[in-house]
Amino acid sequence: MAVGLRAPTALQSVPGVRLATCAAGIRYLDRDDLVLIDAGPDAAIAALFTTNAFCAAPVQVAREHLASGSARWLLINAGNANAGTGRAGVAAARSVCATLGRVFGAPGQAVLPFSTGVIGEPLPVERMAAVLPVLAAALTEDAWMDAARAIMTTDTILKGASRVARLSTGTVTLTGIAKGSGMIHPDMATMLAFVATDARIGSGQLHRFLDQAADDSFNAITVDGDTSTNDALVGIASGASGVEVTSPEDCGVFGEALDSLCLELAEAIVRDGEGATKFVRVTVRGGRDRSEARRVAEVVALSPLVKTALFASDPNWGRILAAVGRAGVVDFMIDRVGIAVNGVEIVSFGGRAPGYAEADGQKAFAADELDIVVDLARGSAEYRKYTCDFSYDYVRINADYRS
Repeated sequence: MAVGLRAPTALQSVPGVRLATCAAGIRYLDRDDLVLIDAGPDAAIAALFTTNAFCAAPVQVAREHLASGSARWLLINAGNANAGTGRAGVAAARSVCATLGRVFGAPGQAVLPFSTGVIGEPLPVERMAAVLPVLAAALTEDAWMDAARAIMTTDTILKGASRVARLSTGTVTLTGIAKGSGMIHPDMATMLAFVATDARIGSGQLHRFLDQAADDSFNAITVDGDTSTNDALVGIASGASGVEVTSPEDCGVFGEALDSLCLELAEAIVRDGEGATKFVRVTVRGGRDRSEARRVAEVVALSPLVKTALFASDPNWGRILAAVGRAGVVDFMIDRVGIAVNGVEIVSFGGRAPGYAEADGQKAFAADELDIVVDLARGSAEYRKYTCDFSYDYVRINADYRS
């Protein structure tokens, strides 16, 4: 059950961007599992991909096609990752792209493929190819909710959000969808996210906006410390509004809207973490620089002992202290460290806070949402990670995933 998360009741359409979904029987027999997105003839597209060395075939092909500068359509399938499939997997991804290209009278390089699901299984190219004409004929600007649902795998709830940015020369819309629940860790995760706007933005500028937004959102989350083979964050700017994002003020407004949208989607992934019962923010303050604060936050957020204590609502704050201590901080002065959980001061000057009472800690750790704040007292840098607890269900879900 997702922690404090509800599916959106509606998502705003993005002028110039059309979507369609259908059931191809890729792995799931009773639901849509294939999504087509038409970015439009004048769209700019940018993407960030997984850093996993065993990147999936669709990632390899999507990178190649994106570099060609002719990309327009995105084809996304759920249930089969087309990863660990070698040269045959790359050939399969290219084949599907070529088939879709022929439907539109365009080269295969105009299609960017994305896959999510089980690793090591051959992509059912024939089943996908058979429904591509149906997908192409069904494109509409109003299918964002259907698309969000179709890309789900172990997700328990669809994830999407919309924003409106009021710029100096007009108003633009931003809408995004994402999927992800397990194999979630920085430098992308087992997640796919697609964000579109009707603003007029070049692909280079759009990539910079995406990179900035990802740093404090999709690259600031962790469920289990595992990155995937298939991750991608894709940005589409259809340009249909005619509103350009050029002035520093407009760049700031648009960037804030995109940052906010990406953070909402990233948080939704963690709130829907496999087996999660608690949503946790780990904020590290007082670092000498941002990378130091980020490193400490990641070690705390990733610690299995911390995460299991959170699941049990056990105020075993020593596990947090130990995680901070093994984060590799140079010239660390432990007698300056402070730790608080949901406003309850637990550690001050490196030891148990004089006013701390176990009952207060118990109440703080029992909450469904926790704010863990670590103060290193070494500088002014700060970083925040988002994570969840480890429950019995996490093991069950991952033990049964291929069953």
